[in-house]
Amino acid sequence: MAFSTAGGSPSRPQMNVTPLIDVLLVLIIIFMVVVIEQRPTGLQAEIPQPNPTGDTIPPPNRTIVIQVHHPKLGAENPQVMVNEESVEWDRLRERLQDIFAIRVERIAYVEADDDIDFQDVADVIAIARIAGVDRVGLLTEDGKHVPMTG
Repeated sequence: MAFSTAGGSPSRPQMNVTPLIDVLLVLIIIFMVVVIEQRPTGLQAEIPQPNPTGDTIPPPNRTIVIQVHHPKLGAENPQVMVNEESVEWDRLRERLQDIFAIRVERIAYVEADDDIDFQDVADVIAIARIAGVDRVGLLTEDGKHVPMTG
């Protein structure tokens, strides 16, 4: 006993692709919106405004040179000068803090006499670092600098 259907052959299941196409269209729209929202923008820049009072402060001398010379007669510490200005050894840190309080670039150079003990130069470098100097370089005899600490 065999049963037969009206079409002659058994019906095959067919896939309905309409929901699949709807899902794909929705995904395409979502990706388009995401791409549009992620377009590159420039950096926010703050343009310097002119000084309203009109007073201009002259820029500070760019190079700070700490000079270490032979001690004066009867003194135990060497003579220290900051840009040709004599500074007491005990007030060196305070003077450097005052100089570098308004500076963005915190670089100083140390210049010493030939026969000064390196311990004195190292002490000047340590005081400069404590005072807020970020980079300290050494000046050679011919005026060239040697970067030392960074």
